[in-house]
Amino acid sequence: MAGGWAHDGAEQEQIEATVNDALQRARQAIPTGPSADTCEECDKAIPKARQLALPGVQHCVECQSKLEAHAKKFELFNRRGSKDSQLR
Repeated sequence: MAGGWAHDGAEQEQIEATVNDALQRARQAIPTGPSADTCEECDKAIPKARQLALPGVQHCVECQSKLEAHAKKFELFNRRGSKDSQLR
């Protein structure tokens, strides 16, 4: 049930687009390649257990937590649903 200027099924398309965007961001966040021995942010040693558990890891737990918290602030913003994107 669409309303206003939206066509039928527009809500479902928006939901699917939002889910697909989140999946794409999650896939891009998966580390690849060899693990670093030291954190890219703070230069502390990354424990071997972490390197084995997450191949391609580049950050220590503390720095990774900070990066994820910062990214979370922006992931809740729905670009496709913003008024600015609808005006373009």
